[in-house]
Amino acid sequence: MTKPTVTVLTLGGTIAMTRSDRGGVVPTLTGEMLVAAVPALTELAAIDARSFRQVPGAHLRFDDLEALAAAVEEAVAGGARGVVITQGTDTIEETAFALDRLLDLAAPVVVTGAMRNPTVPGADGPANLLAAVQVATSEAARGLGCLVVLNDEIHAARFLRKTHTSSPAAFTSPQAGPIGWVAEGRVQLAARVERVPALPRSHKAGEARVALITVALGDDGRLVDAARQAGFDGMVVEATGGGHVATAVADALERAATAMPVVLASRTGAGETLARTYGFPGGEIDLQRRGLIRAGWLDGLKAKLLLTLLLRRGQAGRDEVSAAFRPWGGGVET
Repeated sequence: MTKPTVTVLTLGGTIAMTRSDRGGVVPTLTGEMLVAAVPALTELAAIDARSFRQVPGAHLRFDDLEALAAAVEEAVAGGARGVVITQGTDTIEETAFALDRLLDLAAPVVVTGAMRNPTVPGADGPANLLAAVQVATSEAARGLGCLVVLNDEIHAARFLRKTHTSSPAAFTSPQAGPIGWVAEGRVQLAARVERVPALPRSHKAGEARVALITVALGDDGRLVDAARQAGFDGMVVEATGGGHVATAVADALERAATAMPVVLASRTGAGETLARTYGFPGGEIDLQRRGLIRAGWLDGLKAKLLLTLLLRRGQAGRDEVSAAFRPWGGGVET
């Protein structure tokens, strides 16, 4: 029986790190080395391993993600049943959501990594890679957009967050929980997510800088003004609660919204920005009147990523941005 082909694109990160003479660990293992360390992979699929990047997760850029999406499309067009990406866990939630927004593929695209590097006891990279390939070869995983597999759990990219600095169980989906799991080599899916149309691909995406500002007690809006004056192309504000700020911050956000798209998210990490409950100055009703666009249930990181991808494609109008956030429960309440 012919085995399916799975392309493994490696980007570096903890899963690929070994000790450095200068102290600590750095990404050195190639894609071929990572695959060779898990002999069981060859029982599942014909593995095509490629070293796409060799960097820590914190060093990835939007240009890398655009190029990665193109490489995934090329692999699927070349016959891959699915694609697995390994990278540093620091930015997995951003990479996965970017791929979810950039790709329109039925083939499973699975991102994984490791919390413990290969030099320490209990390194989780090999088990995560094995589970990711199992998901990538599963018919049940087709048509679900980008998935993240870690600690034998299957998460939809739209829900995933990194919620611990070092635990092997660092990844959770506060909005919905994992949509499935891997047990005894079997892929089990307990829920399916509705596909959201991908953003248009751009052969030459432009640069875009988006500020991400978290509001705290005592803020007076000067940080918002500083970001506006620094020439950012867009802004995401993580407000308190359901989308609330002090009056002085609201005034600054209104000034910013005259110069750039400003998206209103919540700093809580779960739930959604409200639309029509609170009417005080700086509440979500007032902020929409001042020109802000609700992120819905996307957290600040995902809202920043989506806004950046939109701006890189020249979609900067308030109506365009509002429409892009509407599938996530956001946009402007009319």
